[in-house]
Amino acid sequence: MYAISIDVPGADHDATVAFWSGALGAPLEQVGQYPEFSGAKLPDHDMIVLAQRLGDGPARVHLDFHTDDVDAEVARLERLGATRLERAGNWQVMRDPAGLVFCVVLDRPGVLTEANATRWD
Repeated sequence: MYAISIDVPGADHDATVAFWSGALGAPLEQVGQYPEFSGAKLPDHDMIVLAQRLGDGPARVHLDFHTDDVDAEVARLERLGATRLERAGNWQVMRDPAGLVFCVVLDRPGVLTEANATRWD
């Protein structure tokens, strides 16, 4: 499973959530215990769209790779040229070789299945 995260400064978060909810035709609702995230699974897709309230920094878009083993996925992506930036709870923030930020996110048990997951063995 993958997510597209739209990172926005706090002052723009509510307007961004309203815009993308309308644009996608899916309400972006608060995600669990994380008030800085509003998101929705796209209809008929395994893709999730999130609007993330930033503490600082410019607006940007980044990808999230969902996994059931963060350490193994981080190691695989490092072998491909990514570097670690910071660990934040259940996810690892990384940078690709071009300098773009992305995250490796631990998914809830049972979400990833043989039908929707890619194995890299």
